[in-house]
Amino acid sequence: MTPLTFEALYQDEWQELEALLDRAFGRKRDKSPAEPLRGERIAALYRRACEQLALARARSYPAYLVDRLDRLTADAHQLIYQQRELGVARLWQIAARDFPRAVRAEAAYVWLAAALLTVPTVVLAALVYEWPDLILSVVDAQTAAQFEQMYSPAAEAIGRTRDAGDDWAMFGFYIRNNVGVAFQCFASGLAAGLGSVFFLAYNGAMFGAVAGYLAERGLGNAFFSFVVTHGAFELTAIALSGAAGLKLGHSLLVPGRRTRRESLVVAARESVVVIYGVAVMLVVAAAFEAFWSSAAWVPSAVKYGVAAVCWFAVFAYLTLQGRDAA
Repeated sequence: MTPLTFEALYQDEWQELEALLDRAFGRKRDKSPAEPLRGERIAALYRRACEQLALARARSYPAYLVDRLDRLTADAHQLIYQQRELGVARLWQIAARDFPRAVRAEAAYVWLAAALLTVPTVVLAALVYEWPDLILSVVDAQTAAQFEQMYSPAAEAIGRTRDAGDDWAMFGFYIRNNVGVAFQCFASGLAAGLGSVFFLAYNGAMFGAVAGYLAERGLGNAFFSFVVTHGAFELTAIALSGAAGLKLGHSLLVPGRRTRRESLVVAARESVVVIYGVAVMLVVAAAFEAFWSSAAWVPSAVKYGVAAVCWFAVFAYLTLQGRDAA
């Protein structure tokens, strides 16, 4: 296809997008009544312009064509991804619509990440429960003994070592620890997705090994009643972080018609909303872990009941919330 044919074929779309962007940015004053701007139409034209820009670059079309498309896509990107309403209304929109919709849009990555986290958990838990000495293949003897101390019936606060600070100090510690794990699962996706695979499987194996060991030692009730509530938020957030990392890796391995750099940029941009949601879930998880899960005075039955509500709420939110807006 010649540059002139290419330009003639898509000229109408470019002019329409230019007109919509001019209206959105107020670059042209038109006093005549006009139809309301349709965000979905701008988004559709933006996606097509991105594809056309990639083609123009790949085929070495004239600079004026590439520059025009580059300008169009840059303006549309600014409108779609940067000039958003700020404040409480925008945060509510992310929570009520954008985050759960983004999770459902990446369902394949989410289920794969959940499997990479869950399967090693179950396998290691069963193996260590059957052969407790295997725990020494995962942690050293001192750490294993510390786990027994943390979940001992005599512990004043479940899951906390004797030299740990108060609940607020633990709240800060849990946030830092949870964010670190989630960041590993997400950012390591840049290693063609292999980093995300490793950290998901590694964290699942660690959790399963500790669970199996403590269950075999008769401390299963203390351990599971401790993790079951905040796990609804923490484990889900880690899986979602890994899913976003797998998306980054896939964008590098299979860029499609884009360059690898462009494919990575698009994947990262589409994952931003998921990471926003993950950050909030990790803070919620840390709050439960510090102030609720560790409370030795709360009966286990009550913790399991609250946990059931939390798990149901998380799954209902991610699967149902925002569907009317979709």
